Amino acid sequence: MTSSSDRSSRNTDTDDDTVTGNAFGVMQEGDSWQITRLTDAALTSLDDAARQVRSLRTEGASFGLVDVDHEFFVILRPGPSGMRLMLSDATASLDYDLAADVLEELNVDVPDMSDEELEDTDPWGEGDMSILEDLGLPPGVLEIIVSETDLYADEQLQSVAERMGFGEVLERHLPDS
Repeated sequence: MTSSSDRSSRNTDTDDDTVTGNAFGVMQEGDSWQITRLTDAALTSLDDAARQVRSLRTEGASFGLVDVDHEFFVILRPGPSGMRLMLSDATASLDYDLAADVLEELNVDVPDMSDEELEDTDPWGEGDMSILEDLGLPPGVLEIIVSETDLYADEQLQSVAERMGFGEVLERHLPDS
């Protein structure tokens, strides 16, 4: 969740090296889903997250889900033309290097906002909203999930997983589940 009141008090990977969250590789094998945990380096490095997602071995589709500090998430999906990306909150790029790196890779400028402007601005997603369309998640549904700013990023990802049919599998990999 990236509410205005949370933004001014959150830890950043530039001010505090303690970035928490979860990073997963998701693989589809026929009608079943498998999830593997990615290393914590995926929480702070787009290059590392992309390398880990590319290394997933599966006959079916694969992609990465990265939840950083429960503030924002990134979906990464390797494809023939390169890594496809979707960032749930472009304003997170003001505080998190990973989000800024995603915007840079997407050729989108980091928002130029004062703290006051940021407090009055709702977060917005950037990138490929059709990233999971061929796997059953229409872009409009992903846009709705991203716009649910009353949910934390891990809750948004759980919603993605439930709509795609691997909610229970993801839940088993989350801490305290």
